[in-house]
Amino acid sequence: MTNAVPAGHFNISTTERIVFGQPLEEAILTEARRYGAKRVFLTSTRSLAKLDNGPLQRAERALGAMHVGTHAEIASHSPREDVIAGATKARAANADLLVAIGGGSVIDATKAMLMCLWLDLDTIDAMEPYRAGIDGAEGRRISAPADPVRMLAVSTTLSASEFTSTAGVTLSATNTKQSFLHRQMAPRSVILDPAATLDTPLWLLFATGIRAVDHAVESYCNPAANLATEALSLQGLRLLSGALPRMKDDPISLPARLEAQFGMWQAIAPSVSGIGTGASHGIGYALGATFGVPHGHTSCVMLPAVLAWNAAVNGERQKALSAAMGAPDRPAGELVKQLVAGLGQPTSLRDVGITRDRLDEIATRALAYKPVRINPRPIRSAADVREILEIAW
Repeated sequence: MTNAVPAGHFNISTTERIVFGQPLEEAILTEARRYGAKRVFLTSTRSLAKLDNGPLQRAERALGAMHVGTHAEIASHSPREDVIAGATKARAANADLLVAIGGGSVIDATKAMLMCLWLDLDTIDAMEPYRAGIDGAEGRRISAPADPVRMLAVSTTLSASEFTSTAGVTLSATNTKQSFLHRQMAPRSVILDPAATLDTPLWLLFATGIRAVDHAVESYCNPAANLATEALSLQGLRLLSGALPRMKDDPISLPARLEAQFGMWQAIAPSVSGIGTGASHGIGYALGATFGVPHGHTSCVMLPAVLAWNAAVNGERQKALSAAMGAPDRPAGELVKQLVAGLGQPTSLRDVGITRDRLDEIATRALAYKPVRINPRPIRSAADVREILEIAW
């Protein structure tokens, strides 16, 4: 009998408050005033900018004279070009607080905008030295000023980017997803208003909801998981697997939407604490950056396949995932696939437009991403990734 105890660490985010269940316009105004902001700059997408009374318009009206500008041209996967364009506008507006209203691409781009404001970066090439390499190598350290411009985040999807301090940004020239990291890039306040999700297409909410399921599942299965993170992972999965089908049955149910928001919050918390993910995320980066597959859909098609492939080494552990989804006697991968199908989301690589002749390229690209290399069942070659892709095909 051993007397050894597990050793590890649990990172604490610089996010100060999570405001939930309040109208976003009230929450933004309260938080902006609490932080002493005078010049608030908003970021969003073209689709939200086209609405007459969507979350972006409600925020602009609520801020009144405090609103000094909006950058609503952020595309999927947060291209560097959109980051620089937004930072240029925010700098010209002399903004002292940024507010991201949207999904993961908007929130990640806004985090990267903070870095550009802090370091006075004004070209896509100027960002290059500060990126964290896809091979895990660290770039030049990002230094924030003594009193840095910070951001708030209003989530309109279930991507959970608002809870992390990492900005995922795409270098368009190579279609490569890259990361930029600083503790103070995490939103100072996160606003979870379920009504802010009502203008989001249901397919996108469901897809990002499965992305949140992916966070819960892969953090639980990660070898570095511990007693604190395991509880968060399982609670997140339990909430999401119950709330998402209820949202499909009753699309305007705010209680179900808020429960899903709580689920994605709990599901991402282990990753924020320092627990890694696995091959579903890593292969998803290759599918997203190179082939334009939405992040949520990469999880829809890859997570069941990764669970099935990993079951050879952690099948017993996966039983806890099955129990959290209400069916302890069924394989977790099967339950996730059933959940995905029940939400009307794609369940195979074919469903997201990937042709068989691209599988080898995907396998090779996926090996460059760290989550693939820390998968619970070791992945040693592109051939191993190809086995997973065949399951997902």
